Amino acid sequence: MVVLLDEDGAEIGTAPKSSVHDSDTSLHLAFSCYVFNDRGEVLLTRRALTKKTWPGVWTNSFCGHPAPAETVTDAVRRRASFELGLELAGLDLALPLFRYRATDSSGIVENEVCPVYLARAVGNPVPNPDEVMEYTWTDPETLRHSVLASPFAFSPWMVLQMRELETFSA
Repeated sequence: MVVLLDEDGAEIGTAPKSSVHDSDTSLHLAFSCYVFNDRGEVLLTRRALTKKTWPGVWTNSFCGHPAPAETVTDAVRRRASFELGLELAGLDLALPLFRYRATDSSGIVENEVCPVYLARAVGNPVPNPDEVMEYTWTDPETLRHSVLASPFAFSPWMVLQMRELETFSA
């Protein structure tokens, strides 16, 4: 289930996740997270080929949707464990009002209010192959430069987030 929102970002109900990601996706609540290691590198992931939207695309560390009545921070921690087998430390809200709408090549629309978090990893990732097909740790400023120079190679939300993130480290 996902939390549906009105144009002002207020909750107006819930719907099954499978029913909202289509060619006319309702505005709903999500989140993105960038995870950093002790060396200051950021975790970049490549979405599994089985993902409904943007399969095989390089993106931020992980994303997800809070369940009804779940706090966003609890959802971030739950999803970090599920997608990457990671425990997080130092979870910080970097872009509280980030919102985007994008259409992937199959015609499926993402339409989300998507606060962006920065966190530190406790340990090393053990990716869930249904979610992540590949990952790498990289220098944050090198990543920012790559995303802004070659936006076609990354998820659209990541490109927009890179343009808005003033501080990109945890």
